[in-house]
Parts: sequence; C-alpha cells; structure tokens
Amino acid sequence: MSATGRALFAVLLTLGSMCGRFGQARGPDYYGEYLEADQAVPEPLPPSWNVAPTDSVYAFRHRRESLRIETMRWGLIPHWAPDLKTFHINARSETLRDKPLFRGSLTRRRCLIPADGFYEWTSRSRGHVPHWFFRSDGDPLLLAGLWGVRRHPVDGEWLVSCAIVTGPSEGPIAAVHHRMPVALPPDRWEPWLDPDLDDATAAQNLLAGPETGGWATHPVSRRVNKVSNNDSTLVRPVSYPAAPILEM
Repeated sequence: MSATGRALFAVLLTLGSMCGRFGQARGPDYYGEYLEADQAVPEPLPPSWNVAPTDSVYAFRHRRESLRIETMRWGLIPHWAPDLKTFHINARSETLRDKPLFRGSLTRRRCLIPADGFYEWTSRSRGHVPHWFFRSDGDPLLLAGLWGVRRHPVDGEWLVSCAIVTGPSEGPIAAVHHRMPVALPPDRWEPWLDPDLDDATAAQNLLAGPETGGWATHPVSRRVNKVSNNDSTLVRPVSYPAAPILEM
C-alpha cells in the first residue's frame, strides 16, 4: 500500500466506517483443495495476517467452465477510472442493484474470497480495540465478493480487482461493529459462483442471513493497526483494562 493509501486508510479506520482488514495466511493449495478448485496461481502470495486494501488476495471465480482460485487486487477499480487511485474495498449488500458500479458485477462477476478471519474495531475512550473474528473449527470463511477487470493505465496489462460485500452485523460481531463482511454458508457457495445466474434479485437474495454460527472472537494487539506489522502474533488474544463505569 502506498503512503497516501496508508494515510487514507488510517483515517477511515479511526472513523470505524468499514470492514477493511483480514487474514489470508494459508496458501492456494489449501484454499483450492477446500473448495475443490483448479489452481491458477503462478506464484503463491506471502502468508498475510494483515491483508490491507490494494494487496493481492486469493479469490475463487468461474472461468472457462471451471472453478479456479486466482489472485486479484483488493479494491474494485471502476473501468472508467483514469488511474488506480479510485477503488472500493467494500460493497454494501443492500444497495448492490442500485449502484451502477456494482450492478454489472452482481449479475456477471461474483467471487468468493477465502479468509482465515477478519478484524473489526470497537471504540473505547482510551482508543479503538481490534477484535479478531474467525471460525472456531479452524476452517476459512468464504466472503462474498464482486470482481471487475480493466487495463492497467501504465503497462496495458489486464488487472482484475475485487470488493468484499458487507451487510448489517449479526451474531457476535454486532456488539463490536455495525457492519460485517458477508460470509456465505456452504449451500450458497455454488449458487453465488454460478455463471448462469444473471438475475440481480436472485443473486442479492443469496446474501440474506449470512453465516455467523460457530464463530469465535477475541481482542488482539493494536499492532494490527499498522499495516507493516504482519505476523502470526497479530491474531493472538490479548487483554485490555476494563473501561471505568464513569469517566470524568
């Protein structure tokens, strides 16, 4: 992520306005086998416990009549954007059909993004506290995503980018943040990725009632706030002092 991107992301994080950090520390072989997908990753990405906007991520999509795991740039770039500075890391599930940027992807370009877990921040008087959300059985979450493709403005190569779909918080995350990435249950993976599903309403209906059962969460170190910190200790549980009942 560029210095400008880091600064912008720090502001948005402080405002608590989005779902913007997750973990993807297991390789394409693991994720690909989990969903029985064909391998289409020339070189594995470095393990990441702190994926940030503009990073390359693994994602599943149907292509050439097969399910494939590929790499995409996180942050959906509009095809009309003059450069790569305009991008969207999230897409609100409630308004996908209303936004021209997302409407076409909803009907033709859907993907699943595997995540070992994701971070959300709760606000306290002494600062924001990050929490790690994950499946208690150790399996990855499969987050609903939308993808797009455009030419790179510099080298002319095709660039595939993606956004994570978010929805109102449910389950354990509701106590921490008002939004959450939409993790789809297993019975919706295939329909969501089905290239023959081109009805916007039917696709949007798949996002209702996301998976939250079997999730676990705990507070983690504020080291995760800095995107350059990226190691397995970020997801270890830590304790914070209890907030006083009354603060003067």
